Amino acid sequence: MTQDNQLVAAVSAAMADSGAESRRLLQSIVDTAKAIFGAQASSIFLLEEDSGELVFEAVAGQGEEWLVGRRFPSDRGIAGWVASTGEAMVVDDLSTSTSFARDIAESTRYVPRSLMAVPLSYDDQVLGVLEVLDASPQARSGIAELELLGLFANQAGVALRIVSRTRAARSALAGGGEDFSELIGLVQALQGLDGDRRQSGFRLIDSLRDVLSPMPL
Repeated sequence: MTQDNQLVAAVSAAMADSGAESRRLLQSIVDTAKAIFGAQASSIFLLEEDSGELVFEAVAGQGEEWLVGRRFPSDRGIAGWVASTGEAMVVDDLSTSTSFARDIAESTRYVPRSLMAVPLSYDDQVLGVLEVLDASPQARSGIAELELLGLFANQAGVALRIVSRTRAARSALAGGGEDFSELIGLVQALQGLDGDRRQSGFRLIDSLRDVLSPMPL
């Protein structure tokens, strides 16, 4: 593969929506957690260190129609505490919890009575938080249930890592200027072609490189 094709292939790989598969995995995790724990809702947050916010990435149950993409400060609430400490938290009665940010819960249109939250980590770095809201009483106190929630967290941590890296790549590409944006548009067009036409497109890029290359002296 030529150097130019390597560049295009690299841009193509970065712009490919690898995050889409990860988001589907995250949604599957919250759907399954909600069902297994008999909960009213389950959600996954991504911790954005640059903005200092937690972002709803996947929601099952209460709020799933409108919460994905919503943000709140990462230094507020139980999710914020779990993200900052890397420790799990189980609260059977949120009305007595000093860590619970009721105003944030009210802004989501659902105020839970109980909550389980675990950090989502990758390589010892906390990437986000998995919450289960209003689980059935028997699912909130057993060690086996918390271990099961931890298994969900392991899978979600890997998926969040992919989502965060994909967004970082997109952000870097978007900051590359107008010329680079045009290259991205070209790469996206090549991605939409079938095998033979895609190869023809790459050959055309190679030909353009030869035309633009300096003439030897």
